[in-house]
Amino acid sequence: MQLATLSYTAATGWSDTLPGLDSDRTLVIAFGAPGFGADPRPFDDLARAFPGASIVGCSTAGEIIGTDLRDDSIVVAAARFESSTLRTASAAVRASEESFTAGQDIARRLADPALRGVLVLSDGLSVNGSELVRGLNSVLPPSVVITGGLAADGDRFGATWVLDEGRPATGIVRGVGLYGDALRIGHGSMGGWDIFGPERTVTRARANVLYELDGRPALDLYKSYLGELSGGLPATGLLFPLAIRPAGARPDDASLVRTILAVDEDDQSMTFAGDMPEGARAQLMRANVDRLIEGAADAALMVDRGAGAGPTLALGVSCVGRRLVLGERTQEEIEAAVECLPDGVQQIGFYSYGEISPHASGLCELHNQTMTLTTIHETAG
Repeated sequence: MQLATLSYTAATGWSDTLPGLDSDRTLVIAFGAPGFGADPRPFDDLARAFPGASIVGCSTAGEIIGTDLRDDSIVVAAARFESSTLRTASAAVRASEESFTAGQDIARRLADPALRGVLVLSDGLSVNGSELVRGLNSVLPPSVVITGGLAADGDRFGATWVLDEGRPATGIVRGVGLYGDALRIGHGSMGGWDIFGPERTVTRARANVLYELDGRPALDLYKSYLGELSGGLPATGLLFPLAIRPAGARPDDASLVRTILAVDEDDQSMTFAGDMPEGARAQLMRANVDRLIEGAADAALMVDRGAGAGPTLALGVSCVGRRLVLGERTQEEIEAAVECLPDGVQQIGFYSYGEISPHASGLCELHNQTMTLTTIHETAG
């Protein structure tokens, strides 16, 4: 596997000459600031340089390259595999109710006995990430590693884009399948948030829209905890996500974290990036900065160390809520993750509206407020 990473800004152009790695076994991944949705010239450059490659990417709330955090840029990784092959598939999602079907459609088009992993990037606002992942899991076997994330628009929640056939588009989910026995795909995902307040029951919800907790209007209850910060919703909700556990779960069972995407004052509801099933137990969370940074390191330590020597691509997907909490210390979580990855890894990534990854093992899940890492390596021979 041959690997190169580089970046672009409107002011300075490309940080290096676009590498001569084009082939039908080349994967090009580009994470870019939301504004590039209206200025696709750098993506045209990529299309000209890599006409035979599979090109994927999405908008961000900040771009990662190496240990650096960028804004108003595009970060790119180009990996040309020796023996492994690639296939892409896209699905349009006009409403969140279509998310499950979109996941199934992409999975069916990528399914193959040789499939080892799927990288999926999704519109961050029109898609219910939980249902998208459930659709993927309903078709693909547990042996296929599914990772990725939901596109972001900073903390504005206005519009996100995903590259579809090399051009930014809204309402799109795009997946790339990686095929072949030489592939080694590692993954890790960890949070670091503290739980506070009483655990409550989700008494009324529909898909990813939460209406009531313990029979009380959800938004009203949530605002009572946020106090003066409630005036900044939905953005300030990123600072106080919810931890949810399925009905009947044991106290020591793993929780999923859910982040607010929108609020509705009329019906006092909150829309989340993933499902809020009725009967689930929900509890507020708040940040502990040091624990968030430790969580990023722990995510890297979860990644399989058995890949062996040679070029390795790392994809880091962290939540916009973590960035808002960490502020000037955001760079520290990126550095902590890279320091714990194997030597010689080249990393790009982005800050997202949701992270897609298994836990330490098992089926893929939608996460919020985590640092999620994927490593891709191809063995020799």
